[in-house]
Amino acid sequence: MITGSSLAPSSTMIEAIAPIWQRVLQRANIGLEDNFFDLGGDSSLALKLFTEIAQVCGRELPPVTIYQAPTMAALAALLEQPTAPRFPGLVLLKDGNGEQPVFIAHGLGGSVIDFYQPVKHIESGHPVYGLQAKGIDGVEEPFDRIEDMAQFYLDEIKQVQPHGPYLLIGYSLGGLVTLEMAQRLLSNGEKIALLAILDAYPHMRYLSRFQRMRLLIRQIKQRLSTFMRLPIRGKTTYILHPLERGLHIFGFISGRTSYQPPAGVSFSPTMQRVRDRAYLALTNYCPRFYNGKIKFIRAGDITNFPANPTAVWQRLADRFEVETIPGDHLGIITTHFDKLGAVLSRYLQQSSADTPYCNR
Repeated sequence: MITGSSLAPSSTMIEAIAPIWQRVLQRANIGLEDNFFDLGGDSSLALKLFTEIAQVCGRELPPVTIYQAPTMAALAALLEQPTAPRFPGLVLLKDGNGEQPVFIAHGLGGSVIDFYQPVKHIESGHPVYGLQAKGIDGVEEPFDRIEDMAQFYLDEIKQVQPHGPYLLIGYSLGGLVTLEMAQRLLSNGEKIALLAILDAYPHMRYLSRFQRMRLLIRQIKQRLSTFMRLPIRGKTTYILHPLERGLHIFGFISGRTSYQPPAGVSFSPTMQRVRDRAYLALTNYCPRFYNGKIKFIRAGDITNFPANPTAVWQRLADRFEVETIPGDHLGIITTHFDKLGAVLSRYLQQSSADTPYCNR
């Protein structure tokens, strides 16, 4: 049942997508202006929503579209446009009250929608922007270098905040991206009020010999264990697709994760291409020494990452602080997001106290 005053001018499209909204959100009555997130939607449901929309309407849109069109009416109007929408490099995830903005870089999947729950639990007056991967719209080519990603995002954030001090948060692959961004900002005389890296590590080739040996031993055990747990289709993908093996090796896939789509949902060719390029970028990026402070949040459940992040990062940063929260690599944003939000809230409060911001 659809509630609302009028279906025109998008009545045909609304009639097509309404059953999908109802099925995905498990609600019989949805108003045309009801917000997807207010109805209980999250990143996993958004992926399912747009997978079904692609099947029914023949239009492939990334799940992050839900931020641009969070209501059924807005999404129907967008779907009726003759050309695919272009997506900005910055997506406003949370409004603020005039304090300096916070910029969050995505993980390997390239989408900021995974940050919906963590951002919701950040208690501060800062507006929060997500850095959205280029190419996720299926129109532009995605980057395959961390350096290019960093410069692209710097060009975008300069439109919102021309000068520092900057607040940067990077999760997984995004941790390396924000590190490169901070390097470039510092070299240009800007100040970094916060660089928070969430469970991110360089590729194994850039670890010490001792760290590589420990990881290799763990990987051998994990590979066999993971392969035995996978269904037949998963076993085939694991063998034939190098990206999937890499994701398993580096802890991006560990049992259930948000990088594995929900049951009955598969990654689109566009999403797969973004992930492939991102993994290539991870593989080839060698971090430089950072002449500043890194606040590092590690997952309490160790998968295939180094067990001691301090041993990895202390030689790459002038100051390094580490804090542990519950969950595995993906669980810290998909399950224990309240704990992550609390830690980030504290970091932002400390940064505001230490580095006053003048809204210019």
